[in-house]
Amino acid sequence: MLEQSHIYQEIHEQPQALATLLRAERDHVRDLVADVQKRDITYAVIAARGTSDNAARYAQYLFGAVNGLQVALATPSLYSIYHRPPNLGNALVIGISQSGKSPDIVSVLSEARRQGALTVALTNTPDSDMANEADHVVYLYAGEEISVAATKTYSTSLGAIAMMSAAAAGDQEMQDHLERLPELCAQTLVMGPEIGAAAERYRYMRVCVVIGRGFNYATAFETALKIKELNYVMAEPYSSADFMHGPVALVEDAFPTILFAPQGIMLPEMQAFIRNLKERGAETIVISDDAETLALARTPFQLPVSVPEWLSPLISILPGQLFAMHLANVRDYDVDHPRGLRKVTETK
Repeated sequence: MLEQSHIYQEIHEQPQALATLLRAERDHVRDLVADVQKRDITYAVIAARGTSDNAARYAQYLFGAVNGLQVALATPSLYSIYHRPPNLGNALVIGISQSGKSPDIVSVLSEARRQGALTVALTNTPDSDMANEADHVVYLYAGEEISVAATKTYSTSLGAIAMMSAAAAGDQEMQDHLERLPELCAQTLVMGPEIGAAAERYRYMRVCVVIGRGFNYATAFETALKIKELNYVMAEPYSSADFMHGPVALVEDAFPTILFAPQGIMLPEMQAFIRNLKERGAETIVISDDAETLALARTPFQLPVSVPEWLSPLISILPGQLFAMHLANVRDYDVDHPRGLRKVTETK
C-alpha cells in the first residue's frame, strides 16, 4: 500500500522535521548570522546539485528580496575538474547537500575555505566531508530519509534558508510566520486524497511543463524533478516569463501545464498567463489559495492555508510532491526506488 511506502511517510514527516529544525538550530543560526555581519560580505555563492540546487534557487530570491544580497550558483566543475576556481573575494559560500558527500560540492567549500571565505554547510549529515570544510554547519534534522526521491530534506533546506534570512533581517514578523510553519504544512498535507483521486486523469501523461514565478520558480523546478524521478515523464520547469519566450509554441489542445500561483505580487501576472494558456487549449493544473485563479483551472488544487509570498514555497511544494507520488502510484511504479537512481549521487 502507498501509505506504507517510505516516501509517503517521509512527505508526512515534514511538519515534525521543520518543527525540530526551527527549535534546534535557532540559536546557531543567530550565531552564524552574527558571524556574517562581522565581515564585509558583498555576495553569496551556493554550491548544490539536484534537489539541493532547487533550494538554492529559493535562496536567490529570498536573500535578494529580504536581505539585499546578490546570490550566484556555483559552477562546481571549475573547482573539481578544470581546477580553475574563480576568485571568491568577499563571498559567503554555502554548500547544500543532504549527504554532504558529493566531491564537486565539497571541492567548492574546500577552495572557499582556502581563499579565506566564510563557509556554511546545510546538510542532513553533520559529520560529512562537506560539513568538515564549513565554518558553520546547519544540521537539517530531517531524520533518516530512505526513499530515493528527496522530500523532507528539501523542505528542511528551505526552512534553514528561511531561518537565515529572517535572522539576518532581524524581522520578528518573519520569525512569527516561521513558528507557525509546521502547523500550516500539516494542514496542507490533507490535500493528499484529493490529489490522489485527480492523478488517475494524468496516468498516461508523457510530457508536461511546470510553471512558477518569483519565489516559486524553485517550486516549479523541484516539482518537475519529482515528476521526472518518480514517473519518467519529460517534465520541464519554467518561469512564466521564460515560457513565453519561445517554449509557449509547444502548447496545443490538452497539453498538461502545472502552475503554482499562490497569493502575492506575482498573482496577477500568473492569472494573465493562465488565461493565455487556456486560449491555446492547454490542460491547466493550478495550485493556488486564490478562488479567482483556481476558477481558471481544468484541475484546481486549493491550498488550504495562505502565507506571505516569501514563505509560500514551503507550502506549495507539498502538493507538488503529493502529485508526483500519487501519479507514480497509479502507474504502478515503485515510488521508493525509481529506476536507475541511487539515494546518494556523487559527481565530480
